[in-house]
Amino acid sequence: MRASTAILLTCLLLVNAEGIAIVPKRRCLCIGPGVNFVRPKNIKTVRVYYPTTFCDKMEILVTQNDNVKKCLNTMTEFAKTLIRNLQRSKRKGKSLKGA
Repeated sequence: MRASTAILLTCLLLVNAEGIAIVPKRRCLCIGPGVNFVRPKNIKTVRVYYPTTFCDKMEILVTQNDNVKKCLNTMTEFAKTLIRNLQRSKRKGKSLKGA
C-alpha cells in the first residue's frame, strides 16, 4: 500500500512540475545612472531598450568601436538627442550605426 501511494505521489509531482513555466529572472541591463556622454565617432552600435515588466526604465546601451559597452544616462541632453536622431533615421528609412 505504501509503495503504490509513493508512486502515485511521484507521478502527481511530475505532472505538476511539467506545468510550471520557467521564466528567467531578467533584470535591468544598466546598473546605476550610466555615463553622460560618449564620443559619437567612437559609437559602433546603439540599442534602446524600452520599459518592460522585467525592467521599468528605458535603457540605452552603446557599443563602442573597441567593443566596450556603456550605458547612457537617459536624462542627459546627449541621450535625448541620440534617441531623436535614431527615430528620425528610422522614419526616413535610413540606418544609423546599428540602430
